[in-house]
Amino acid sequence: MRRKAPLFVSVSLIFVVGCSTPTELSTDTTVLRLAHNMNESHPIHQSLVHFSELAEEKSNGSITFQVFPNGQLGSEREAIELTQTGAVDATKVSATALESFSPVYALFSTPYLFNGAEHYYEVMESDIATDIYDLTATNGFFGLTYYDAGIRNMYTIGTPILTPEDLSGMKIRVQPSETAIEMTRLMGGAPTPMAFGEVYTALQQGVIDGTENNETSLTSNNHGEVAKEYSYTEHSIVPDLLIFSQSRWESFSEEEQQLLTEAAIASSEYHKELWANETAQAIEQAEEMGVTFHSDVDLEAFRELVEPMHEEVRQDPDLSPFYNRIQEMNEEVQTND
Repeated sequence: MRRKAPLFVSVSLIFVVGCSTPTELSTDTTVLRLAHNMNESHPIHQSLVHFSELAEEKSNGSITFQVFPNGQLGSEREAIELTQTGAVDATKVSATALESFSPVYALFSTPYLFNGAEHYYEVMESDIATDIYDLTATNGFFGLTYYDAGIRNMYTIGTPILTPEDLSGMKIRVQPSETAIEMTRLMGGAPTPMAFGEVYTALQQGVIDGTENNETSLTSNNHGEVAKEYSYTEHSIVPDLLIFSQSRWESFSEEEQQLLTEAAIASSEYHKELWANETAQAIEQAEEMGVTFHSDVDLEAFRELVEPMHEEVRQDPDLSPFYNRIQEMNEEVQTND
């Protein structure tokens, strides 16, 4: 992945002790603020710390980051807005949180957009992702890299979801997103928008029959104590993104921009291993909690049911160019296999 030339210059609130020249690294120290809403034990925090350490090392100490976990600087939306103004230099957010800043980010919420993890990685490490990242440059920020957030699947209190018939009528908690609501409805469930923090109690009290998320939610949020059937519907892969203040970026020399880009990409690779280990541990712990994992899901049947959402994307002039490129890459991946 590469960074394109910055598109515009804006005034920002900056936290700088020194500055840099266009041709060499600064001998002064620039302290940057990096925010996210995960706790210190989460792979995201560890990966962002790794990014900051690499940046400091590559810049010979002239660029350092102060990392603020646990939503200390506000919600994801608030952190995005602070990054726009330059009050925060960078933040990690879910791609869904960026939909209101650029409609193209809604593309990532399209069910079965990716044909598995390999296709997903190919897209996220290509010019397709970079072109999407740059669309918000005129809004004051751009995407620098991505972090794996896993594949979202359905898990339920009772019957495992292997076919659309199994999901029929089930009350499934979804994110308060029109895309998630429509997806669940088309797949046969009864979508129930709900804040994530309310899911455990809702499962426990039978307010909902199930929800959807990656495997780590079973253990980190104890959902596996109540929901015992985890079905690999593989309906959604939504990345986490590291976004950077455009005005702050333009304050750096090309060499500094390059080293930050290299550090960010290296942290993404580092995160892959962390996430894989975290997922494996979560599955093992969930099995000890009595959760059964089901891989014999009729994926093709579910894909057919959400086809109207794909057709809608294909008709959208903002989304269709990227959608088509993603599908073309899927064909290339399958050909190479």
